[in-house]
Amino acid sequence: MDAIHPKLKLLALWLFILLNVIFRDIHQFTMKSHLEMLLTGYYNGMEVTETLMLIGGIVLEIPIAMVLFSLLLKRKINRSVNLVAVVISAGLFLVEPPSDLDDWFFKIVEFIGFIAILWTIRNWKTDEEAPALLPG
Repeated sequence: MDAIHPKLKLLALWLFILLNVIFRDIHQFTMKSHLEMLLTGYYNGMEVTETLMLIGGIVLEIPIAMVLFSLLLKRKINRSVNLVAVVISAGLFLVEPPSDLDDWFFKIVEFIGFIAILWTIRNWKTDEEAPALLPG
């Protein structure tokens, strides 16, 4: 089996996390209680404001940006940026504790992705050790 370049691994792992976040949110929207709560203008007792929506957008932009940055940045800066992004993303995802079993499932899967990113950047020693980015 051919080794996968760390940049491609990181890109795939950020996509994996992002898709889990998106589908966790979509899954929540299928619940009547969740929709009723959103229609009140409050979410878990907190008023949904434009500022809160902006903060949520910024938080979600981190994994989105990391898909691109993981591929484009050089190893040294890539490792640092990925580390910071994992710490911020994982920390912010913990702000909202899981509310039900499916929430627990998705959060656990997302954290496995974060751990895999940390493992990948820890073991990415040099660009010379990495296989070619694209086979051929």
